[in-house]
Amino acid sequence: MALALLQSRALLGLAAPQVTVEVHLANGLPSFTLVGLADVEVKEARERVRSALLNSGLEFPHNQRITVNLAPADLPKDSGRFDLPIALGILAASGQIDGTRLAGWEFAGELSLSGELRPVRGALAVAAALQQAGVDAQLVLPPGSAEEAALVPGLAVHRARHLLDVVARFLPAATPVPPDLGDGFARVPPAPRAEGPRYADLADVKGQAAAKRALEIAAAGGHSLLLMGPPGTGKSMLAQRFAGLLPPMSEAEALQSAAVASLGGSFSLERWGQRPTRAPHHSASAVALVGGGSPPRPGEISLAHQGVLFLDELPEFPRAALEALREPLESGHITISRAAQRADFPASFQMVAAMNPCPCGYLGSAQRACRCTPDQIARYQGKLSGPLIDRIDLHVEVGALPPDELLAAPAGEPTAAVRARCMAARERALARQGVPNQALSGQAIDQHARLDEAARSFLHTAATRLGWSARATHRALKVARSIADLAGSDVVGTVHVAEAVQYRRALRGP
Repeated sequence: MALALLQSRALLGLAAPQVTVEVHLANGLPSFTLVGLADVEVKEARERVRSALLNSGLEFPHNQRITVNLAPADLPKDSGRFDLPIALGILAASGQIDGTRLAGWEFAGELSLSGELRPVRGALAVAAALQQAGVDAQLVLPPGSAEEAALVPGLAVHRARHLLDVVARFLPAATPVPPDLGDGFARVPPAPRAEGPRYADLADVKGQAAAKRALEIAAAGGHSLLLMGPPGTGKSMLAQRFAGLLPPMSEAEALQSAAVASLGGSFSLERWGQRPTRAPHHSASAVALVGGGSPPRPGEISLAHQGVLFLDELPEFPRAALEALREPLESGHITISRAAQRADFPASFQMVAAMNPCPCGYLGSAQRACRCTPDQIARYQGKLSGPLIDRIDLHVEVGALPPDELLAAPAGEPTAAVRARCMAARERALARQGVPNQALSGQAIDQHARLDEAARSFLHTAATRLGWSARATHRALKVARSIADLAGSDVVGTVHVAEAVQYRRALRGP
């Protein structure tokens, strides 16, 4: 009878709770039992581990009763990340490796039938959680996953290509050392990072000065944006270039954004430090947008954390999906609750939405006549609820350019020049109040807005005549504060409020 203990990690949101892998070998009818609230893919590890051990030339205890427990028993476990620790536990319990040398190490990796190690989802999220918790442990991960985890400073991360590479590292002291396996087991140095993120250039968009101005204001203050106009006017081009106007991510922001991407299985080293732009199709469900499942996985709003969420054809999204965005737009995070567990994901994104003014798309266009009836227009625009529209700071009309103007228009202002102005305005706001203007709330709005009397009176008159809610009034005030920061003004004047009011126009009806 023998017992071996190893350490691994599960994934629960961005947390990485520790899992103790207990392997017990006993005499009795041969069996392989796996317990501990394991999902289907974890239970399938029995066959993967058996084949990997045999194909690697190692002994599998066929004539013994094998019991594997993944503790704690009430924590759900999923994916094939426990293949490697289960295999090592069997080897340690059967005396093929030295179980006492496994202390201080943590393992994760999926095994192929030949013993090769395959990447696992969420390696960077696990490493970030370990750093945040101050855990001093050495991680052993497969290729690809190890390079992700090595991005977290201060962690000892080792890459293993094959099960035999790990076995050779933990052989008993009296066992002859096998021949050199090359770089099969090696500590991974921090991966070299790209020189700088690359974004599409705003200079590619000709004309549309008003829309570009709105993008600049949104980037300076962290505001959400709705672009309305006929098809083919450049709404998607503008949205896809918006991330390049945002300031570079800090080390902490880049790490958190990459950890969420790793949890979703979409991280790549080439995009380190680049603000993500997520553009889900309008058929996406509410769960796809905000996250969900069992265990909970991040949705599009979390994968767009510290970046841009672009919703094209906004009225075509399901009503439930759009309404689910209301809370994250305000709070910057999302909590997914299920009967057995709860997970918190960050969702601090800037939303850029685009839509046509009517079903045919040509309402108010000088190029083509609209063929929609008033009822069709009302139903189309009515798909967007008032509370959701209230939470979008800037509403901008993007008109069609005549062919002669389009062909004769020079290249626009490059992204770098616009980004410099946005960064200067945002730094001014951060120095004044510590957060971007969009994040102001409560008394901080009155304290830092600094409206002069004429601007205050103008805003009061505009809000009364347009029938704004308190939220819409405060959002217009925060947009005015961003406009003043772009102008280098400490005080919000009438000219700044007047421009902000123009960006709060309601959708055009029939």
